[in-house]
Amino acid sequence: MGLRKTHHLLIWPAVAIFGIDQGSKLLAASHIRPYQSITVIPGFFDLVLVHNRGMAFGLMNQPGHYLPFILLTAISLVVMGILVLWYLKTPQKSILHGLGSSLVIGGTGGNVMDRIRLGKVVDFLDFYIGRFHWPAFNIADASITLGTCLLALYVIKTQRKAHVS
Repeated sequence: MGLRKTHHLLIWPAVAIFGIDQGSKLLAASHIRPYQSITVIPGFFDLVLVHNRGMAFGLMNQPGHYLPFILLTAISLVVMGILVLWYLKTPQKSILHGLGSSLVIGGTGGNVMDRIRLGKVVDFLDFYIGRFHWPAFNIADASITLGTCLLALYVIKTQRKAHVS
């Protein structure tokens, strides 16, 4: 398959994730006050508006420091570029590779947009069991995680195929 037949694997899921992520964050920010908790499924899932200047699990979340902002934005843009180049340079296009890359690109783009627009990332999904909470996250974070898993499967599958040949 040529690029023209497979470019949709890279472009459209990224555009969709970016739009869904930004739309959901705007909805959350317009309906939830910071740190307000709205129970959706008691004992399991709440909506809560929090801002994260850092990255996953609140790492590098330091107000007033610009180095984490610059580093995270730069690294995000580089990763997005590498994923596009990797996909374009791969002769045999695959759904796992295209969709995985696209989900990471769309999610990363959503979080980069937040950083550029707001100086922080909007998180609002809060899953927990009792007192044990998973750190709040957003659609972009979920997309990045799912995309990374698909890319890992693609790499494993490709390596197995290479060893069999």
